[in-house]
This record gives sequence, structure tokens and C-alpha cells, in this order.
Amino acid sequence: MEKLLTSNLKLGIISGGQLGKMLIQEASKWGIASYILDNDEECSARGVASHYVKGSNLDFEAVYEFGKLVDVLTFELENINIEALKKLKQEGCKIAPSPEILELIQDKGLQKQFYQDNEIPTSSFELYESKSAVLIAVESGAIQFPFVQKLRKGGYDGRGVAVISDVNDLGKLLDGACVIEAKVAIEKELSVVVARNQNGEVKCYPVVEMLFDPKANLVDKLICPSVISEEKSEKALNYASKIIETLDMEGLLAVEFFLDTKGDIVVNEMAPRPHNSGHHTFESVVTSQFEQHLRAVLNLPLGSTEIKMPSVMINILGAEGHEGPVHYEGLVESMAIEGVKIHIYGKKITKPYRKMGHVTIMSASIEEAQEKADRVKQLIKVKSCKRN
Repeated sequence: MEKLLTSNLKLGIISGGQLGKMLIQEASKWGIASYILDNDEECSARGVASHYVKGSNLDFEAVYEFGKLVDVLTFELENINIEALKKLKQEGCKIAPSPEILELIQDKGLQKQFYQDNEIPTSSFELYESKSAVLIAVESGAIQFPFVQKLRKGGYDGRGVAVISDVNDLGKLLDGACVIEAKVAIEKELSVVVARNQNGEVKCYPVVEMLFDPKANLVDKLICPSVISEEKSEKALNYASKIIETLDMEGLLAVEFFLDTKGDIVVNEMAPRPHNSGHHTFESVVTSQFEQHLRAVLNLPLGSTEIKMPSVMINILGAEGHEGPVHYEGLVESMAIEGVKIHIYGKKITKPYRKMGHVTIMSASIEEAQEKADRVKQLIKVKSCKRN
């Protein structure tokens, strides 16, 4: 990117949440001017962006006009007006990852078909057009309990997903076009963040293990490196590399896996952007996922993904029963623990289970890092000045 050499490069990011904020923080090290498009005038990234543009990521005109302001366009979420991106691409705007890849990943049905067509292991599935069609299939025996329903479009962070264990759970079914998957007997949930640039250079981050909050269905704790065999780790890394190469994708891709109770590695889903499962890379890996995303979309040499120290990442979530102006407890006490690095996203209002920040805890061993992470989790509370 020639404009990078003169610090005239204009980077556009669609949506200004915490991922956009952290991406801008890395871009600022290279003198890149950052533009964000977001409807929320108090979004996390506004305070660090060079330019803020108010507008919806779903509005054709807003996305189209925003794209004309910048040299390179990327995004921190999948739910974007695809037609606007396609028109911008036709007119010569550099968009990475491409609109076609985003369009595929937006639709969980197309995702599953992609895995199937390319012989990438994933859970068995069927596609249905509506809740009523699912109920008919259950009644006829075509769908067996237990199963997982995922809406084809619009779901994220556990939303748009229903786990149906038996007939008593059918009331949880969501209406809309969906994927019905056989429920996997999960031993561990894993993630690999992989990057690829236009030159075809590919680099994977080490496999991480994710532990989920059962109520929020969000990552509660992340362990790097994962405690799995080298053989299973290599399988996950190879599948992630195969996916990004088959897609011919430029940018960063997070691939989530299940390790099932039989010892098999299967793909769950993917996200074409920086991801919650890569936040620890800021401190514990040579190149952060955000810097790597920039390197990939700008076709620069990819950075080292070598681990500096074992680490555990925990999300800072809004406490149950609290909504309103945010008040943090335990930050000072947590900072006193060696190896603790706290990131606050700058959101002024807390809500139950809202992502308000994250903490990376580094130590000489995973065991020590987990012990410290458990202490930090007990210390940090996100409450509001006024309890509901």
C-alpha cells in the first residue's frame, strides 16, 4: 500500500464497537487515518477514530457513501448491507475481506454447505425455511432429539441459537430460515485465528480453548495454548488454513471448533474479522490479531504468531440485575496482581452480560495463569450506579 508510506492511508471500519476501537489503536501506530461508520454516537471507537460518520451498517446509502471516503474498507461485524459493498467493489474500492466471502459467512446455511462441499468436518445438518417446517420434521421423526437450531442470518454472540434437548424445549424454537444440526457431544470448544494476505501468505495463531458462560452463552475464559494433544492441535490448524485458502480470503478469520467426546475435531462456525478468541494476542503473542488483520488487508508481510507467555483471557461482563451508568469494582486490586493486563472498552452504560472489557493474565505456566484469572474474576464486578 503506497499511501501507507506517506501516512496518507484512509482506513474505513464499518461499526465502531470494541473490535473497531482496538483495530484503530493498532492502525494509529502506523499513522493511518481511521474512519468509522456507526449509528451510536457514543460507540467505543469514536474516541480514538480520526473521523466518525453516523450511519447504519445495514443502510445501502450509508455504507456506500462511507466507502467512497476511504482507501481500504474493512469491518468488525458481519451484519452489513452486502449490495452496497458489491457496488463499491465494482467501482474499485478495496474491501477486505471481500463482499462475496462476507455474504457466504452471513448465512449459516451457506457456511455449512461450504464445509460439506470442501470436505471440512462439521456436524450433520439440514436446512429449513421456518419454525413450522421444523416442527413438522420433528413430528415425522426426520429430526431427532437433541438438536441445535441456528437462524441462518442475524445471529451472533449466542443470539439466534436454540438448543433443543427434548419435546419440552420445542417452545424455544426460533422462527425463520434456519440450520438444524445434530447436537455434538462436546469435550472442548476451540478456536484458531488465521490470517492471509493477497500474496497468499498464511499464518495461524496457536489453538486456544474456550470456556463459556452457560447463561450468557459468551466466552467466559480463554486458555492459550490449549491443553490438547499436538495431533489434535495440528488438525485444527490445518483445517483453519484450508478454509482461508479455499475462500481465497484476505484478512483475519476466526474458526471455532468442537473437540467431541470421540476425539474428533469438527468446525462449528467462522467469523471474518478480529474475534473475542484472539484478544489475548495483544500481550501474550508477538503480533496482535488486530495488527495482523491490518497486515493482511493491506497486503503486508504477516507478523509472528509465536507465544511470548502462556495466558488466560477473561471477559468483563455486565452483572445481572444492573443496567445504567457503569461502575467498576476490583480494577485496582486486580492490577496489583503480576501479569494482569486490563482493557476497558469505554462503554458508558452497562447491561446484564454486556461485554464491557477483557483481562489478559500472563504467567510462567497455564496453571498459574488460571489461578490468577480465578482471583481476577472474583475481584472485578461491573455494576451500575442504580440497581434494577
